Amino acid sequence: MTTDKNQRHKERMQQRKEIVDANIARADQERGVLIVLTGDGKGKSSSGFGTALRCLGHGYKVAIVQFIKGTWECGEKNFLTESIFRDASPRLEYYVMGTGFTWETQNAELDRQAAEKVWAECEHVLRDPDIHLVLLDELTYMLNYKYLDKEKILTAILNRPINQNVIITGRGAKQYLIDAADTVSEIKSIKHAFDSGVKAQKGIEW
Repeated sequence: MTTDKNQRHKERMQQRKEIVDANIARADQERGVLIVLTGDGKGKSSSGFGTALRCLGHGYKVAIVQFIKGTWECGEKNFLTESIFRDASPRLEYYVMGTGFTWETQNAELDRQAAEKVWAECEHVLRDPDIHLVLLDELTYMLNYKYLDKEKILTAILNRPINQNVIITGRGAKQYLIDAADTVSEIKSIKHAFDSGVKAQKGIEW
C-alpha cells in the first residue's frame, strides 16, 4: 500500500516537474522588470526591502528611495546605512524624503517640494545601467496625492536601462501603474493587531 502511494506521489511530482520545466523553457526574455506591491495589508515595504537585500547579497548595486517615512527612525535604514552593512555602501544609494507622513505635516506644498527634491535623485538612478534594482518605497502616495507628475514618473521608469529592475510599493496603486508593471502583488489585510488596540512596535512596523 505504501509503495502504491509513493508511486502515485512520484507520478504527480513528475507531471508537475514537466509543467514547471516547460514554463522555464518558455521564459526566454532577459530584461529587468517593474514590480508593483500594493494593497491594504502589511508587508509591502518589507517585501521590497527583502528583495533589495537579496540583490545586495548577490553583489548587485541597489538604489533605495523612501517616500513618506522621512522623519521616522526606520530599522531598515539604520541597518543599511549605519551598521555593519556600511562596508557595502559603494553598492547602495539611499535617499529619503525629508518631511515624513503627509497626514502629520498637513502641508501639501511642503510635501510636494520634498517629493520633487527626492524624485530628482530617482531620475539619475533610473538612468544608471550599473544599478540592478531601484526600490521606490511608498511612491503610490506621491502619485495619488498628485505631488509628482505621473507622466514624468512613467516615462523615467519605462525608459530605464533594459536590465534594471524597479519595485514600487504603497497602497492604492492606480490602474496605469498596474498596466505598466510586469509583476503585481496585492497584499490583502485579513486582520491587524493595531485595529485591536495593540501599539505599533519597533522592529515590526518600522
